[in-house]
Amino acid sequence: MPAFDRAVTSASGAASSALSRRRFLGAASAAGLGAAGLSACSDSGSTTDSEGRTVVEWWNIQTTEPSKSVWPERAKAFEAEHPDVRIKLVTMENDAYKSKMTALTSSGKLPDIYHTWGGGVLQQQIDAGLVEDLTPSVQPWSDTLLAASLKPYQIDGKTYAVPFEIGAVGFWYNKALFAEAGVKAPPATWDGYLDVVKKLKSAGITPIALAGKEKWPGMYYWAYLSMRIAGVDGMRKAADAKDFTGDDFVKAGEHLKELVALRPFQKGHLGAAYSAPNGEAAAMGNGKAAMELMGQWAPVAQADAGKGIGKDLGFFPFPAVTGGKGARTDIFGGGGGYAVRKGAPKAAVDFLRFFMTAESDRVLVTKGSIMPVVKDAISALTDRNLKLVSDAVDKATDFQLYLDQAYPPAVGQEINDSVAALIAGSKSPEQVARSVTQVAKSQ
Repeated sequence: MPAFDRAVTSASGAASSALSRRRFLGAASAAGLGAAGLSACSDSGSTTDSEGRTVVEWWNIQTTEPSKSVWPERAKAFEAEHPDVRIKLVTMENDAYKSKMTALTSSGKLPDIYHTWGGGVLQQQIDAGLVEDLTPSVQPWSDTLLAASLKPYQIDGKTYAVPFEIGAVGFWYNKALFAEAGVKAPPATWDGYLDVVKKLKSAGITPIALAGKEKWPGMYYWAYLSMRIAGVDGMRKAADAKDFTGDDFVKAGEHLKELVALRPFQKGHLGAAYSAPNGEAAAMGNGKAAMELMGQWAPVAQADAGKGIGKDLGFFPFPAVTGGKGARTDIFGGGGGYAVRKGAPKAAVDFLRFFMTAESDRVLVTKGSIMPVVKDAISALTDRNLKLVSDAVDKATDFQLYLDQAYPPAVGQEINDSVAALIAGSKSPEQVARSVTQVAKSQ
């Protein structure tokens, strides 16, 4: 996993903390990139260097160790096998990357290979005719990848990017605090989850840590409840119709409202950041809360913001909702991938195939602390906590990308804002559904 050392900005545009899921996605701070580095594909117009080698320009956001060193190593390994190709790395900080890519997308010129989170932004680039359809190239070896890892990059039955990392959100919990409250096992249903919250409260234990200030952590609850009730297919249909006013989405808000009514969060949660001393990660890491709903970066974040709780830390999937259409094995999460510009050199696709072989992915997992996407590389994962997440991904029956990435940016932002308002008590479940729908239809 990348190092955690500075704040970044979420895909929806809201400020997120240093220890957010954006770090899982590779976002981190870095020194400013010089103008020469930013000239990139759009200025040179050349695909060969002075030695006659095909130049493949590869834009990435791996600005922190260990991946910062592993990415160039992978490029050199490919060049050693393909002496007629030069991989030119352009690495930049997350926010600078997004800003530059927005400008390049508008101009119609993209790098040969570039980082993507899939979802709404990738869809916009595809609609503009700027992205290579990788379906024929990936199909022969797609079965070597975890099925969930390809989902964010498959649009209208075609594959437009190759994943290099995938993860999932679930509940991280303090086993010692569960035992203290008399909770013998993690709950499998939403009703059971509410009962656990009540038992923890009765024992004088704060049930849940939440970074309410940053909004996206609260969005996870509404998103998962929507998935469990409507099903992932129902989520897709709502997105296609730009209509989230159906009963399933209102019920998701009602269930979240039930949870909020139990007052389960730590004191000051509405103003709490994710990695601040009184924030979500610290509350978990210092044993001050029993649970948090977060991605696989959570153990590192907890140890960094707090002390970490070691072997007392456990993980369980988001519970099922009785009568819901979604399965408990459907997961919510995201990762990182690489897309290829339309008309890029064939060597760009060749490099991605090399980058995602089992041998290469084992290097990313062991040296780069990256979650595996190649099935045969899972064995290289040694971290106990990450194995739990990887197992959930491997067994996933369906996959939903983070909503503030899956949908157009304005829609994702509205979901974050409206759900935060519901948690704060200033919006009803019906108002959340109507607000999100109104913004979706305006896009």
